[in-house]
Amino acid sequence: MTVLAFLLGLGLLITVHEWGHYRVAVACGVKVLTFSIGFGKPLLRWKSRRSYPGQDTEFVISLIPLGGYVKMLDASEEALTPADAAMALDRQPLWARTAIVSAGPLANLLLALVLYAATFWLGQYETRALLATPIAGSPADLAGLKSGDLVSRVGVDGASMQDVVSMEQLRWWLMQQDLAMSDFVLEVQPIGRHTSHLVSVTAKAVDEGANSATTALQDLGLVGAWSRAVLGDLQPNSAARQAGLQRGDEVVRIDARVIDDAAALRATVRASGRAQNPIAEQLWEVQRAGQGVLHIAVTPDRVADGAEFIGRIGAQVGEAPQKIWVQYGLLDGLVRAAQRTWEVSRLTLDMMGRLITGRASLDNLSGPLSMADYAGRSASVGLGPYLAYLALLSVSLGVFNLLPLPVLDGGHLLYYLYEAFTGHPPSPRWLEILQSAGMAVLMALMVFSLFNDVVRLGWLS
Repeated sequence: MTVLAFLLGLGLLITVHEWGHYRVAVACGVKVLTFSIGFGKPLLRWKSRRSYPGQDTEFVISLIPLGGYVKMLDASEEALTPADAAMALDRQPLWARTAIVSAGPLANLLLALVLYAATFWLGQYETRALLATPIAGSPADLAGLKSGDLVSRVGVDGASMQDVVSMEQLRWWLMQQDLAMSDFVLEVQPIGRHTSHLVSVTAKAVDEGANSATTALQDLGLVGAWSRAVLGDLQPNSAARQAGLQRGDEVVRIDARVIDDAAALRATVRASGRAQNPIAEQLWEVQRAGQGVLHIAVTPDRVADGAEFIGRIGAQVGEAPQKIWVQYGLLDGLVRAAQRTWEVSRLTLDMMGRLITGRASLDNLSGPLSMADYAGRSASVGLGPYLAYLALLSVSLGVFNLLPLPVLDGGHLLYYLYEAFTGHPPSPRWLEILQSAGMAVLMALMVFSLFNDVVRLGWLS
């Protein structure tokens, strides 16, 4: 599943990218010699029976699927007849060459829009925006957010609120904010009430050097969606099993502390290992089906977790959070798809800027192994998540190719910008130096991202 999902997705992204170059080149009257998906040894070759006028393109599928190319006629590489010279790429006006080079990344952005629209039209189950107990002392806790609060709207202030129908939408909105510099407002409906109110969260406590949106959300104290404090599977010889706890027990209190949800239960158990050595016996009040309320003495194990110690009972905590079906109509889905494509493009550029300036760690770089892993996981969840992941990759591919790095489309656009200002292209010697430097940088990024993949997947252990 993983390999197939990765190859199908990657093949689609590469084909659309190269098709953008190819189709605009043909429209501009440039002769395309080869349209290749992949590099290396050709596995399949063919020519179209109905070629465009003046075209005799060979289509190729090659062994290594990590890219592709469109080779066009170039007068600088060989002697051409006057008729062929007119169809050479380097003989075209600057606007035509710019359009041909830009078409690949723009095709990827257009594909992302279509894929996002498809996910919105198809619809999918998302997690209801019920908040779990915030981390004690966090901005969310200090703001007064409580377990079971239902978020209905969010904004930077009370006058700029937008609807939120799921936890995924709330996370997405927060990801786009500069959580280190700005406050925000949530409209919440407390559990058991029919009225809502506004809660202002002061987010200045968020670490400005956070390397990911997940880290920033944790710093806010928003740990996830609400879930009942129900025990799942118990490990053999665990503290939970030795105490007599059972699968399905719902924890109501630990000593005198009320346990509102699974997040509160996890936090209480973990904190017990930090506070005492050895951990003192606790009195748990649990609700058990068919037996009512029981009082059970539990002593969590004290285990090392990195540089600190935590409490652990050896049981799965919590149940699946509540879901809600989210689906949009034709026009609304298309508008949201355009917004999402723009937002992901902006976030991608922002992350690239953080990597370049050192505000984000290069450990965030992912390579083909992580891409394949995520592709398999999303495909196993369903068509919607898989299409959304492909849309994310398509945006990343389009934006990355527009970077002004030699060997990328953005590098060629930079050459054309130079030509527009000076009236002539860079010298062949400079082009050779820049292409070599760009290839070295690209290879270094590929090697580093592949190393990150190996570490992230645990292959070095």
